[in-house]
Amino acid sequence: MADSARPEHSIRTLDPRSLRALAHPLRIRILGALREYGPSTASRLAERLHESSGATSYHLRQLAAYDFVEEEPGRGTARERWWRAAQQGTQLGDVEEYVHHPDPEVRGALMLLMHEVATTHARELNTWLGTVHEWPEEWRQASDLSDFTLRLTPELAGELNQRLHELIESYRKRAVEGEEGTRFRVHLHAFPRTED
Repeated sequence: MADSARPEHSIRTLDPRSLRALAHPLRIRILGALREYGPSTASRLAERLHESSGATSYHLRQLAAYDFVEEEPGRGTARERWWRAAQQGTQLGDVEEYVHHPDPEVRGALMLLMHEVATTHARELNTWLGTVHEWPEEWRQASDLSDFTLRLTPELAGELNQRLHELIESYRKRAVEGEEGTRFRVHLHAFPRTED
């Protein structure tokens, strides 16, 4: 797809087939790296992710076969292809469809994807905590590590999540480009807990 036809912040809704295709730890990491850092080659991704270029090349082709990545127009050579994320985000849609899917491979793919996302969030948070002293005071003051417990119904919980997503999207429109801005990660985890 040409750059002009590509939405600035496009979201891909997974179906059972694409969920199974994405549900591999290295594929998830490759796609995340392309989304966060922009176009890359298999060799550069291998270096960034501490993998072999053969592995990143293979998984890039698998991601391309399911339209998660595409070749970067106007870059690359016959020997070295540049790849970019075809969308800037992924969502599941109706989670119930996957949790109770009759195919155990689809249910397994969902669990793998969710565990990989949780692992990535934990790794990013641990990196921040390990390097917090290296950041200027204004960034330390602007960061947050909070948790809240609320008594909600499923309807109220859904409303809360929707409003949080809308708020975050409103800041995407105000994002700063270039030297002035810094990548700022926001993780959102919201789930019920038993009384025990």
